[in-house]
Amino acid sequence: MSTSVQIIPATSLMLAFIPVAVVIVILYRWSLGSRTAIYSVVRMLVQLLLIGYVLVFIFDSNRADIVIMVLAVMLFAASWIAIRPVKRKQRRLYFMVVASLAVGGFSTLLLITQIVLTLDPWFLPHYMVPIGGMIFANAMNTVSLAAERFEAERDNGVAYVEARRIALQAAMIPVINSFFAVGLVSLPGMMTGQILSGVSPLIAARYQIVVMCMVFGSSGIAAACYLMLAGRGAALSAAQADKNGGGVPD
Repeated sequence: MSTSVQIIPATSLMLAFIPVAVVIVILYRWSLGSRTAIYSVVRMLVQLLLIGYVLVFIFDSNRADIVIMVLAVMLFAASWIAIRPVKRKQRRLYFMVVASLAVGGFSTLLLITQIVLTLDPWFLPHYMVPIGGMIFANAMNTVSLAAERFEAERDNGVAYVEARRIALQAAMIPVINSFFAVGLVSLPGMMTGQILSGVSPLIAARYQIVVMCMVFGSSGIAAACYLMLAGRGAALSAAQADKNGGGVPD
């Protein structure tokens, strides 16, 4: 197979925005917030162009401390984004999400990079950064869904164990659906990118299997950790409330 990657000229790249423009026009005509859509597209464009330059610097530096710093930024940014749907945003909640993503994300990242792929050196930036990004992004979405659903169930008076079960089940739906769809409905990003760059589809399939396993594992572990911490936090808050109130019901 050819190993050359087709370069996309700037003029051709602009043509990719035609479907985007069509959707924005529809949103505008239907009064559905075209400004938000335009802002999201502009932000996407700026972020991707900037990250391209940043990744060139990171890959060329080939330094462990920079890779660790990038992973830390991913962790803290993902934690902040994850709590966005939650109504009662508290500092304790943020640190619970940080801890959950750290446990699920870093444990999976170390397993994949150091045992499955056996990187040498261990911090190879062009592996660690993209893989870390995929892990934290997917775990972030799952934890966010779990946190929002758990809060809603608890607000409706559902007991902790049942709320935990419902929240984890709902949070894992997108990940499980992607398992059903992969290969039949979609070719995931990593596999598509490798095929376009000339890698054998059989090799690309193996890498994609690794990606799917790490996404499932990191997402499930992170969400479960969060829900366990949330239950412990709720128990501590209730105990503190009883203590302050002298144990007398309201």
